[in-house]
Amino acid sequence: MERKTSVCINPEEAGQRLLDFITSRFTYRNREEWQQELAGGRFVLNGETSATATTVLAAGDRLVYLLPELTEPPVALGFSVLYEDDDLLVVDKPANLPCHPGGRFFRHTLWALLREQQGLTGFSLINRLDRETSGIVLATKHKSAARHCYQQFAQRLVYKRYLALVEGEFPAESLQADGCLAADPNSVIRKKVRFYPGQAAEAVPAEAEKCSTRFLRLHAGCGISLLEAIPVTGRCHQIRATLCSLGFPVVGDKLYGVDEQFFLRFQQGRLTAGDWQRLRLDRQGLHAAGLRIRHPASGREMEFFSPLPAAMQSLLGQGGNTAPFI
Repeated sequence: MERKTSVCINPEEAGQRLLDFITSRFTYRNREEWQQELAGGRFVLNGETSATATTVLAAGDRLVYLLPELTEPPVALGFSVLYEDDDLLVVDKPANLPCHPGGRFFRHTLWALLREQQGLTGFSLINRLDRETSGIVLATKHKSAARHCYQQFAQRLVYKRYLALVEGEFPAESLQADGCLAADPNSVIRKKVRFYPGQAAEAVPAEAEKCSTRFLRLHAGCGISLLEAIPVTGRCHQIRATLCSLGFPVVGDKLYGVDEQFFLRFQQGRLTAGDWQRLRLDRQGLHAAGLRIRHPASGREMEFFSPLPAAMQSLLGQGGNTAPFI
């Protein structure tokens, strides 16, 4: 299984020499470095590695770059299968395992593990969990099943249940958090978003996306609360950003937790023993515990469950009794 990227030459790009095209299109290396990659046979043009720096490109040519092997960060290389048939595979993903390849991760991803260990090809991961979020991931084995499942998610017909450990004592009554998400103007981290309540008096950015999440406190004690979170919409970072803005950040969350500087230090490998003690967990305390969807072939309603992970359970001091929180 090789890491590679490809591009199809369009008519506007035709007529360029190969090295000129590569150098202008991919600017993260200089001309000499790309020349070395060409000489090393890392470029494949229309299935052949014989192309040289002076090869003239034509419209419709397919150029593939075989990326060098990376030393990937360690992850939790494991998962358990909750259900499998000819259309679906439902797995319980551990924390510290990315779903998809990206950045420093390729082989150390759920996508790669499903290919290597389950022999899947042409499959789709329908719901995506953050690397440090554990729980249920739904995969479909072919395009027809993927299309049916994507439609159910888009039409908000899928029931998703999360369990979240948060800092502080969350209100005992249930809470419906309606509002929207947009880039956080007060953060130095580009990908961080902010939850704006529906009744917010301040101006909401034009690019904001509406979101809605229902929260219910299940347990509270020792300065933390266990919540049930039911996302009505499915925005990126929705639960974490909403809880952060409400003043109850997810335990162990480096980006939306008690201090976003934890995220920056984590990226630089500079988290101290005191930082880890303040974070309480070595992963964010968010778990995808339940999923209900109709089978893409039979239409039968199916529901899957994943118990609260031991690390989150132990922080609650429940002595391993996960039954109330499944």
